Amino acid sequence: MFSEANSERVKRQRKAPIKVIIANPPYNAGQVNENDNNKNRENVAVHVLTPDGKATLYRLAYPDGAHDTEALLLDKKGVPYLVTKTPLGSAQVFRPEGPLTSPGPTKLVQVATVDIDTSVGGAKKGKITDYEEIRGYVLARKPAMLRMIGLMPVVRNTAFDMVSDGEAFKLWIPPKNRFLVGRNDQVADPGKQSIENLRPQHIYDALLLREVDPEKEIAVLENEEEIVRDKEGHPVEQSAYHLDIARKGERGWFLSRKIIFSRTDLLPHRQLVYDDFGNLATDARYEKYQDYDGIQFPSQIEIRRPREEYDIVLHMVKLQLNAILTDEQFALAQPAGAQIKQLGEPTMKTPGGQAQ
Repeated sequence: MFSEANSERVKRQRKAPIKVIIANPPYNAGQVNENDNNKNRENVAVHVLTPDGKATLYRLAYPDGAHDTEALLLDKKGVPYLVTKTPLGSAQVFRPEGPLTSPGPTKLVQVATVDIDTSVGGAKKGKITDYEEIRGYVLARKPAMLRMIGLMPVVRNTAFDMVSDGEAFKLWIPPKNRFLVGRNDQVADPGKQSIENLRPQHIYDALLLREVDPEKEIAVLENEEEIVRDKEGHPVEQSAYHLDIARKGERGWFLSRKIIFSRTDLLPHRQLVYDDFGNLATDARYEKYQDYDGIQFPSQIEIRRPREEYDIVLHMVKLQLNAILTDEQFALAQPAGAQIKQLGEPTMKTPGGQAQ
């Protein structure tokens, strides 16, 4: 409970401009008692108290039916935000459409969708703890362009924004006011368990399996057995096809990738990527394949980077394939006043946010 990461989280919460007024009420006024499971209501009653004890009633109406109100928050201007919850699903954030009127009701409008993380457990070594679970957007265009934008929970402000052209990348972290520039082959610092260790190219290589280059690579198909887990979590042996891809580098031929195909559906379910010295660089797993406009694509991709000691799981909420993407969608400008850090050089802050 009193870990360093948890203490830092508490400090950030105390500095936040939003205050939680009501959190997780035991039941609402419409219930007879806690045994009444119907906690959803179309209207929420809010009583505003003045220092002299005078109370004013305001009623707020949800625009799309009944919701289970989990918390009421106020921003620094005094505007109320209602957070709802849905078991094992997404929650929403609503605010008044206009000024409050007494007794109302004042119509609410939805301003955000919140992902709820239902997993429990302690902190793991190497786990990225800056943003436990976030929603975001990923754009990928061949041959190597990638743009990923992550949004903060609840308020949906930008948590990070990164872009890559295959060789160089840029990473903007607004909560830390930091703008990083570097190469995708720049070695990350495994001692820093933060989002700054992410490299867009690693994510791109896991999202889209590269075709075999006949001029620089040799592929060999093997029949192998691998250990997988069934629905109950029991280990079972399963036949699979292993596509071993050797690549010619500066020191000769080396095992570059290993792609494992299930013999039951002939789809790739795992990809192992190695560096020039034979060390495992990326372990990507592909699960829960779905049909997207006639194309089978995994709705869940797990990317594990042993060296940097982080693990990312991507859940596809919405996927659009073969869309036209412009160069402007992969442009990320340096924000004014940001701390600019060129990897391998000390952090610096320059007027207007320009790097020197």
